[in-house]
Amino acid sequence: MDLEMPQAPVDYSTIPPLTEQTRLEAREIIARYPKARSALLPMLHLVQSVQGYVSPDGIRLCSEELGLTKAEVGAVATFYTMYRRRPAGTYHVGVCTNTLCAVLGGDAIFSSLKDHLGIGHNETTADGTVSLEHLECNAACDFAPVVMVNWEFYDNQTPSSARDLVDAARAGNPPAPTRGPSRLCTFKQAERVLAGFPDGLANEGPAAGPASLAGLELARERGETAPPFPDGTVPGAVVQQQKDEA
Repeated sequence: MDLEMPQAPVDYSTIPPLTEQTRLEAREIIARYPKARSALLPMLHLVQSVQGYVSPDGIRLCSEELGLTKAEVGAVATFYTMYRRRPAGTYHVGVCTNTLCAVLGGDAIFSSLKDHLGIGHNETTADGTVSLEHLECNAACDFAPVVMVNWEFYDNQTPSSARDLVDAARAGNPPAPTRGPSRLCTFKQAERVLAGFPDGLANEGPAAGPASLAGLELARERGETAPPFPDGTVPGAVVQQQKDEA
């Protein structure tokens, strides 16, 4: 197991403060839910969209707005791995090291990036541009080994291509994701989307590639369909009708 190692102190004086605008947006998130405490997860993403991690001030803001204790908020923030306990880099790189990706080269990619960047799991480069994390699964086994940057997919990676990817990111010119939007956003921009403030790129680019659709194409060639729902509706018919109408 790759343990988190001690890292150089962070200059927290450079972390942007949470402003009144942040508090107003937190209240906007709360208004979406019938029970206020249900808003906690997107509120934590909102905090990260400003500060790059869940800070003590962020925990305090969430507890005040939701009527929760700071211990309750902190328990949630430390349970889910997408919430950072230290500032993430501008480009947060996650390497899948679960079974299929690992067998196909994920472990080698992660090891190569650690050596190349001089950082380990949950650490950030001194210039603040890249942070590194080994992930248990990116849910893209058909494109293994997979690397994600700010939760966007970079498929079929190798140690060499992954090094080129992080070098381009550090130079401020990251390549477009393999699938999805035509450009890569920053970690904070991605966190704002996860907080529920869309960036308008949700439908940009393909979400699935040929490997993901192989079974569907084979079923179509064979004329195979799923059984109808109890009300007689054919699975996929409504989606297809919407596409045809569009």
